[in-house]
Amino acid sequence: MKIIIATDSFKGSHSSLNAAYLIEKGAASVFPDAEYIKIPIADGGEGTVEALVSGLGGKTVSVRAEGPLGKPVEAFYGVVEGKAVLEMAAASGLPLLKENEKNPRIASTYGTGEVLLAALKDGYRDITIGIGGSATNDGGAGLAQALGYKLLNTEGKELPRGGAALADIASVDDSDVSPLIKDAKIHVACDVDNPLLGEQGASAVYGPQKGADPKMV
Repeated sequence: MKIIIATDSFKGSHSSLNAAYLIEKGAASVFPDAEYIKIPIADGGEGTVEALVSGLGGKTVSVRAEGPLGKPVEAFYGVVEGKAVLEMAAASGLPLLKENEKNPRIASTYGTGEVLLAALKDGYRDITIGIGGSATNDGGAGLAQALGYKLLNTEGKELPRGGAALADIASVDDSDVSPLIKDAKIHVACDVDNPLLGEQGASAVYGPQKGADPKMV
């Protein structure tokens, strides 16, 4: 008997590959002589890099970056067939926070920007970013800040990180943006088409899982 295990991650608990190993362990207790083939899959959230690297024979590169609330974390990106692949969950993900720490008003994608910048500095110009599983709702503002964009209020002062600060944005200064981004091709990997705002927007649909109450949304 041949059993193929192709599973996505279990949000906040197990990556695709970890889940596949656990399913194999359970199945093997009933069918010990079966041949098990594990094929991790992903939807742009946590486990995306692992799934691509293990499935296509790539490698993982470690990057020290800021977590969603500014604390340092050990993030990473993958390299597959000469291209880089990132997942927001690695530096800006929900699994990095305790339940009582979730707060999309102050959580930032800055760390994801740091990972992107690291891949650019390592010479990669074709980059895919999986945007699922994040603890953030800042519209990518933190990522932009990490690349050198200055988000300014009406007084010309830089905004703090986090989604709530966007209420005060008046202009964007790109004079200090890393030149490495200019010739890069960046793809977004996701399985939804929610805009930021509105009834079907990311804030309303995904904000609650990141810690937003109705007033925050």
